Amino acid sequence: MKKRTGTTKYPGRKSQAFLAGSTPLPVRPDSWVLIPTLLLLSIGIVMVGSASIAIAEGQGVSVYHYLLRHLVFIFIGVLLAFSLRVIPVRFLERISRPMLALSVLLLLIILAPGIGHTVNGSTRWIRLGIVNFQVVEAVKLMVIIYLAGYLARKTQLVQSRFFDTLKPLMVAGLLSGILLLQPDMGSAAIITAIVAGMIWLAGAAWRHIFVLGLLTLPAFAFAAMEPYRLRRIVSFMDPWADPFASGFQLTQALIAVGRGELFGVGIGASIQKLFYLPEAHTDFIFAVLAEEFGLAGVIVVLFLFLLLVTRIMVIGIMAHRNDRPFAGFVAYGIGLWIGLQAIVSVGVNLGVLPTKGLTLPLISSGGSSMLMTLIALGIVLRIKYELDRDNRVYEKGNRKLKGTAA
Repeated sequence: MKKRTGTTKYPGRKSQAFLAGSTPLPVRPDSWVLIPTLLLLSIGIVMVGSASIAIAEGQGVSVYHYLLRHLVFIFIGVLLAFSLRVIPVRFLERISRPMLALSVLLLLIILAPGIGHTVNGSTRWIRLGIVNFQVVEAVKLMVIIYLAGYLARKTQLVQSRFFDTLKPLMVAGLLSGILLLQPDMGSAAIITAIVAGMIWLAGAAWRHIFVLGLLTLPAFAFAAMEPYRLRRIVSFMDPWADPFASGFQLTQALIAVGRGELFGVGIGASIQKLFYLPEAHTDFIFAVLAEEFGLAGVIVVLFLFLLLVTRIMVIGIMAHRNDRPFAGFVAYGIGLWIGLQAIVSVGVNLGVLPTKGLTLPLISSGGSSMLMTLIALGIVLRIKYELDRDNRVYEKGNRKLKGTAA
């Protein structure tokens, strides 16, 4: 990185005299975040439109019902994402501490009679007028903001003291316990993995992470003993043993992936989406994509996710180098969230992970997930905007100082 010659190492904390008369030039949104996001959204629009037509017909609604709903959530999410460009990251840091209490409160409210909305035996939603909002999607972002504030304050302690490494895992355990009551083991696992990943990136000792990992295994093993979860695990091991009952979802997904071969059967030509593959427009949309676009389409989507997540992590590194630890940890958490959820969703569709009710970020039909993912990306764009703005102010100030000296 280019060595600077200014009065301080952090452009955001320069003296008033240094910044006097300086107006930062306009900063464009980061293309390496924006372009993969827009491409994934475009692919998602095509796939939701293709995968949801038969489902909409079966429910007696317009064939474009789910597609229009998907477009509305994207529109709202994009507006919210770009609106966040006016909210300083330092404001998020100031409100980071209450985020944990708010997360616990929201998850508990769902369990209150008459408030939580139940779908397919799981109570995960709150009804907001004509739509249902899945609270855990907001909780994921709240946990990232809370933990980023904690790690920014106690980075040195986390790196050396076991108890300071343990506390964030206790938070994840509390939230996971509430989520298992809904039940939502998939989200519990994602939140635990995000927290563990952020702690590791903060520099926690390997021995501490290893011990804490051993402590969490019995809890998830016990949760997996629930009869319906156990059936999913057994069917995952051999879905063809009962292809018309417990193994139905996975076998149909594997058939869809196999039919796609190299270049797919063509857009809209999927057979498995025609009432064979459950949740074709949400949890199993990747299988439909693999059937219609083949291995080539799968590689393109995976590459776009890799590009997006890598860029988010790089922005986190840039924030740390510019003495912005909170912003760096927020970027790390969002990158882990999108990357891990994409890996789990793809893994489920390809039969390498047990079935979980998780959407594919930016592609699956799912209003709550879409809104919160776009808001999270809006925060990443704000972080990069502040880094670029401060760098330009710094360079402009340096030029002024050199001109004065001359």
